[in-house]
Amino acid sequence: MTEFLQLILFGLLAAFGNLLGGFLVTRTQPANHDRLKYLVALGAGFMLGAVLLEVIPDIVQIPGLQPVKTMTLVLAGYLLIQFAEHTLAPHFHFGEETHAEEMLRHGVATTAMVALSIHTFFDGVTIASGMITNVRLGLLLFIAVMLHKIPEGFTAASIMLASGRTSRAALQATAVIALATLVGVISVALFHTSVNYALPIAAGVTLYVAASDLIPEVNRAGGTKASLMVFAGVGLFYLTHLLLHGVFE
Repeated sequence: MTEFLQLILFGLLAAFGNLLGGFLVTRTQPANHDRLKYLVALGAGFMLGAVLLEVIPDIVQIPGLQPVKTMTLVLAGYLLIQFAEHTLAPHFHFGEETHAEEMLRHGVATTAMVALSIHTFFDGVTIASGMITNVRLGLLLFIAVMLHKIPEGFTAASIMLASGRTSRAALQATAVIALATLVGVISVALFHTSVNYALPIAAGVTLYVAASDLIPEVNRAGGTKASLMVFAGVGLFYLTHLLLHGVFE
């Protein structure tokens, strides 16, 4: 299998996570949605471990990029998602959308979907950049992304339902963000020379998703069990890191 086809396969798997999240909102009972907070917490811990212990140490050693420039790109990625989610779409909320009165305002749901599509585009960029850099890094980032793809689809569908749209429209919304993920993968796959810049930006995006999107959701949900799942996520990252290090080194 060629590298391009491998990247497309991983992109499709990630996109499926978005679709599954939308399905959970539209086809399952609300009581089942509570379990999602544990997946959010696990994903947050894994992503924090991946970006702080694996990605950033790797990208500061990228040939031709000074560490200050590299970290500036990381900051740019972080601020890009801050702009998309809370400036472009100030009522964006990562998780099940319950503020229906805000979503019913003209254009709010559409703007939130644009912001979420930017977010998921960089999910694809993250996966492809990691895979092209080295397989071990790519697999770690793929797992990190997959752990929050279901909550992303959950978010997209619940925003549409809160805006008064139908279940069909909610599923279509998750298809849009799933497609954005695939576009992100293809963009990096077609332009390999962009990886040295794309990976630091993607690291900033990943850091934002973990620390500013997912962790606040875990804390808002409350409960010792959910909090402990964050630590479990970090532990899962470390175990995965050791396993992949043994396989690929």
